[in-house]
Amino acid sequence: MTTTTPLDLTSSVAEVNRVVTAVADDQLAGPTPCAETSVAALLDHLHGLAVGLRLAALKQPTGAPSASADVPADWRTRIPRELDELADAWRDPAAWEGTSEPGGIALPAAWAGRVALNEVLVHGWDLAVATGRHYAPDPAAVRACIDYGREFAAAAPEARNSIYGPEVAVPADAPELDQLLGLTGRDPGWRPAG
Repeated sequence: MTTTTPLDLTSSVAEVNRVVTAVADDQLAGPTPCAETSVAALLDHLHGLAVGLRLAALKQPTGAPSASADVPADWRTRIPRELDELADAWRDPAAWEGTSEPGGIALPAAWAGRVALNEVLVHGWDLAVATGRHYAPDPAAVRACIDYGREFAAAAPEARNSIYGPEVAVPADAPELDQLLGLTGRDPGWRPAG
């Protein structure tokens, strides 16, 4: 890991919150770039990761993550609030020190913070493209996630392969967001059928 400098999740969370609140009810059953994951299941995953990775910042253990298509009834207000709380928790420099246990796995806290940023940013794209929304993440956050993704693949290829699909080749001169998407097993050109 090359950095222990705290990263600010605020702009990434704000962009994802904009997308979350725009999701229409009739889009909940629709597909996403995540295999066999509906929009509702992706929202449930955002809900779970926001809570779990906030607890990791607070050095409180969390259980293994789970996802279903049962989003909370108040998801349009609850998920943005939980994502804001996630960003607030990682804003504390102490969150980046020592060890955290996201999903019951002990990790250096600085690594867990990078996981949090990557999860928010990449799943934000998943949700945006699945629901036809524009998505403009902070370029510095995208670069930080590319660095994280490359280090993760080099340090723990088996773990990387169990979390993401196979890497998708993108042109060397592709935009950085496309490079990140390919690195995380996503086709930057994915769109829902129809």
